[in-house]
Amino acid sequence: MSRIFITGSTDGLGRAAASALIGEGHDVVLHARSPERAAVLNDLAPEAAGVVVGDLASAAETRGLADQVNAIGRMDAVIHNAGVFLEPSRAATAEGHAKTLAVNTLAPYLLTALIVRPDRLIYLSSGLHLAGAGSLRDIDWTARQWNAGQAYSESKLQVTALALTVARTWPEVLSNVVDPGWVPTKMGGPAATGDLTLGYLTQTWLAVSNDAAATVSGGYWHHRQRREPAAQASDPAFQDQLMDRLAEITGVALC
Repeated sequence: MSRIFITGSTDGLGRAAASALIGEGHDVVLHARSPERAAVLNDLAPEAAGVVVGDLASAAETRGLADQVNAIGRMDAVIHNAGVFLEPSRAATAEGHAKTLAVNTLAPYLLTALIVRPDRLIYLSSGLHLAGAGSLRDIDWTARQWNAGQAYSESKLQVTALALTVARTWPEVLSNVVDPGWVPTKMGGPAATGDLTLGYLTQTWLAVSNDAAATVSGGYWHHRQRREPAAQASDPAFQDQLMDRLAEITGVALC
């Protein structure tokens, strides 16, 4: 059995993935952004390998979260599931970053850099990443007028590029990215028409399956089918520029 850490596992895709993996007998480390949110995990926690708490909008708490995970032991897989969708304004974090950037890009970057390397990494993207192409000069939206949809698309392009960078530079790790589709979660809303089950089962399949199709790296997946990501996400030059920019912002290099 595998030990898997899942960010954002209090509801939606993360909770569904955690429940499925626990049901299969895996050791799952759950995550909540606050002690109050951790209370909703009371039904899953007794069967879990642990519950860690930290707000991914905070760089300090994200670093502490990595410490908590490392204290439990080396993970076999990490699923970077947590995210925020359309923030109505450039809500600034304690460090002054746009919340969309902090949660969707900086947090998975920091956790990737600071958690002891697992065998497998799975990141959640979105088909909207295809609309995120552009420059990295104003990644934090300090000069541009805030556009929630564009900020979200850019953050998902960035996390897609992060997953593909890891696949390129860490050959011993299987790193993949999943587009779960527009699914009826709290984030997606009740009108969403996507298949929620296939959305989370693609994550769990990549995390633990020994199928030949799942034991690959550098894939962009939708419902267990490989798709082509945005060309910019696969471009080593863009990847290197993004990693340099994230290292500059966070003070942590992805070695």
